[in-house]
Amino acid sequence: MLVEAPDNSTQKLVLLDTIQRLGVAYHFANEIEASIENIFDTHHQNNHIDDNLYIVSLRFRLLRRQGHYMSSDIFKKLTDQAGKFRETLTNDVQGLLSLYEAAHLRVCEEEILEEALAFTTTHLESMKSNLNNSSIKVRVTEALRWPIRKTAPRMGARKYISTYENTDKHNDLLLKFAKLDFNALQKLHQRELCELTRFVRKMMTKVLQMASFIDDTFDAYGIFDELVSFTDAIQRWDTNAINSVPPYLRHAYQVLLGIYDEMEQVLAKECKLDSVYYAKYEMKKLVRAYFKEAQWLNADYTPRYEEHMENALATSAYLMASITCLVGIEKFISRETFEWLKNDPLIVRVASLISRAMDDVVGYELVREHMASLIECYVKEYGVSK
Repeated sequence: MLVEAPDNSTQKLVLLDTIQRLGVAYHFANEIEASIENIFDTHHQNNHIDDNLYIVSLRFRLLRRQGHYMSSDIFKKLTDQAGKFRETLTNDVQGLLSLYEAAHLRVCEEEILEEALAFTTTHLESMKSNLNNSSIKVRVTEALRWPIRKTAPRMGARKYISTYENTDKHNDLLLKFAKLDFNALQKLHQRELCELTRFVRKMMTKVLQMASFIDDTFDAYGIFDELVSFTDAIQRWDTNAINSVPPYLRHAYQVLLGIYDEMEQVLAKECKLDSVYYAKYEMKKLVRAYFKEAQWLNADYTPRYEEHMENALATSAYLMASITCLVGIEKFISRETFEWLKNDPLIVRVASLISRAMDDVVGYELVREHMASLIECYVKEYGVSK
């Protein structure tokens, strides 16, 4: 089916999009990659000048999603002399929806895609209640709420299966395959979740709650001198250090050590005692990072963006949670794997940065005494506006 469709044809573009949105693309990774490569080469060799809003936007989204460079300048031919998108485009609902989805793959300073997002959002919002085609109405409503770019793949697949089933020109074979695959994969995930939650859910809940408590203590409630002794005690990780901990934090200190003692007792039976070292190491590292922020706040010091970002990779708690989760799963994880994670591989650094940046964006306007966020450091250092 995929191989037979001519490259760069509307049929091939629509089929690729459908396969991806139905959640079955992983079965055809090589075929999809080859098809996208051919479409990319053909597009640039022939220097296509399409004026079909739906096709131009769909091709752009598919190619850019796959990592190919696609200039957003291709949308300039859809604008008027003033650089605004032509009002006649609003007659093409499917095209507007396609442009809306494509605009979510914009990068910094792509003004035409910023304009495209504002243009399509405004018109789709205004017309959705008046759409007669129920299938299109559902797609528009769902896209405005959760665009493809911001939808978790499996959730998106579940919703799109229902949407695709109600379209007039759906492929029965592909639809049936997507349903079977979704159910099979769901069963697999359920089995994996059952295995994971055997011990990990209980353990992770305790660890994350404790991390949240410690974060709040450093962030808002602790006095700096008390945080010094609390941090030192955690780095020592010794029950004999409890007398150096401020009285109101002693119970928390005992609970923290108790969580990892319980972890050791359970994992010792599975010959995985050594892995707990890495969980403790990451918790200590997290606390040191929290303390670094407390030091900056106490000294009324605003760090440089790069300095803050390096510390923020730890305070996101992403690596701590990842390693702690691996400690508890049934499958044996080698020492080499833990060492690899411990050394902050690029994929973990990027995920940590995204996690922390999103958290800072949400809390950016929070008004209280607080360590400068990544955003505030960036604004101050580079002189950009909010």
